[in-house]
Amino acid sequence: MEQIVFSIGTYNVSALELFSVIAGIWAVYLAARENILSWPIGLLNITSAFFIYYQVRLYSDMFLQIYFFGIGIYGWYVWKNEKRAKLPLKWLSTNQRFTLAALIAICTLVFGYWMTKIHIQFPSLFPVAAAYPYADTWVAITSIVANTLMAKRYIENWILWIVVDILCVYLYLQKGIAFVSFEFFIFLILACYGLMKWRRMKNKKG
Repeated sequence: MEQIVFSIGTYNVSALELFSVIAGIWAVYLAARENILSWPIGLLNITSAFFIYYQVRLYSDMFLQIYFFGIGIYGWYVWKNEKRAKLPLKWLSTNQRFTLAALIAICTLVFGYWMTKIHIQFPSLFPVAAAYPYADTWVAITSIVANTLMAKRYIENWILWIVVDILCVYLYLQKGIAFVSFEFFIFLILACYGLMKWRRMKNKKG
């Protein structure tokens, strides 16, 4: 299928990539401001990102979008529900932090190894080996944890997003999707903003 391509300086960007970046930046900005529209706009970003990651062989990120779609609907429901007003901003306990860190590490090793073999197990769907299987899997697993924490209004979600965004800026540059890399640089700035804003709101509410 022929793609619509735009030129931005010396970089060519597909219409799909441009749409995904705009929707993604808008969704994260709204999330930092606790705006419920973050979730439906995020679903548009998720759908377009699914196809982009398939094209560049970042299969863990591709599968991640399926989870994101589900948690996006869940988060939209939770924030829209009347219980949202009763769901305060909060911090994880020390034990919860260690548990999540161990979970991320174990899942990265297990699923990262599976990603190194996916082109062998399913050659018709994935004819080329996954790119950066372990780094890509770490991004996927950590993003799952961060997005779940955001839906449940844990402040640490922003800390995880900051680390994810830093790695993604480099990873996507290496894969030649520079505009998506730029998107994650903006995400990094917005995640820092979200962390500061949620911490201030938490301190005000006690």
